[in-house]
Amino acid sequence: MNERATTVEGVRRTNLAEVLRLVHHSGPRSRAVITAETGLNRSTVSDLVGRLVGAGLVVEHEPDPTRRVGRPSPVVVPSPDVVAIGVNPEIDAVEIGAVSLGGAVRERVRIPVERPDVADVVEIVARVVEGWRAGALEGCRIEGIGVAVPGLVRAADGEVRFAPHLEWRDADIAGPLTAALALDVVVGNDASLGARAERLFGAAREHEDVVYLNGGASGIGGGLILHGRLIGGVGGYAGEWGQTEASVADAADRRADGGVLEDEVNRARLVTAAGLAAPDDAELRAALSASDDGPAATEIGRQRRILAATLGNAVNVLNPGMIVLGGFLGILRELDPEAFDEGVRTRALAASAEGLEISAAALGADRLLIGAADAAFERLLADPLG
Repeated sequence: MNERATTVEGVRRTNLAEVLRLVHHSGPRSRAVITAETGLNRSTVSDLVGRLVGAGLVVEHEPDPTRRVGRPSPVVVPSPDVVAIGVNPEIDAVEIGAVSLGGAVRERVRIPVERPDVADVVEIVARVVEGWRAGALEGCRIEGIGVAVPGLVRAADGEVRFAPHLEWRDADIAGPLTAALALDVVVGNDASLGARAERLFGAAREHEDVVYLNGGASGIGGGLILHGRLIGGVGGYAGEWGQTEASVADAADRRADGGVLEDEVNRARLVTAAGLAAPDDAELRAALSASDDGPAATEIGRQRRILAATLGNAVNVLNPGMIVLGGFLGILRELDPEAFDEGVRTRALAASAEGLEISAAALGADRLLIGAADAAFERLLADPLG
């Protein structure tokens, strides 16, 4: 192939990737809107959409006839039959979801298991995915698997260096999953993938500078987005907010001498104070919302004060436009959002807090599965016809 042909093909592939990424991350678009947003000409967009339709990656629908003005172009929609599998192993369960292009969760299951090891996760995921292949996802194209691990994951190769609550150290989960299902596997930190999901599909879609904190059964992790880019650090380990020193202004609020943030702001402490056993987030939210006084109310107030102080420090250091709180951290805020947000702002420099927005994760319990699946889609998005 001559140099010109190679260059033309390279440009076409780049443009295909731009169009597919646009409808995946931003939703259905008419050809006219795609033309306007990409700056490509109409005939080029028509050719690119035709290729994506032919590859089964997008479908076209006729526009709403009630809104017809002139001759509107067809609406390009990501195919619901192109999916990636998101996996989140936690200390009490393995959650698995099938996520379509466009970020919609098609199938979801939570398998209770106490502190699963790598072999447990591989066996559970293989069993669930094979069942879906023969049933709910029959005929679908499965692009790959993304695994959201509550621990330190090396960016270079996806090795889990340390997941303390799962008791995984220097663990390879990508290799065994690939062998079991013949699918490409990517592995990342759960909170970083949650930040990715909220930035692309959730509460932080309109923001370029975001601090994300995720609170789960395994503790507190986080993600940092600056100028629209997820920041991983040298090895990929950035965002370990739970391991920072807790900001405890009143000694009476301390519960763990020398403890870090996740020792003080802790889901298990809330569960115990609420008198629950093993609740999901919806049950925990309901119990805490009903706690007007007593041990639960005391614990809620204590954790909110420490969390607000931590976020105030984050505002001073990073000057984000938005803070997103996932899991039980979002619940703590939602119990009294106005008071919590004001508590964060009073602990930050006034200039740094100007325009700051704070929100619970918009994607709820699906955030980690969507983020993991989006990472698994990355190779397809980079080269749709590769």
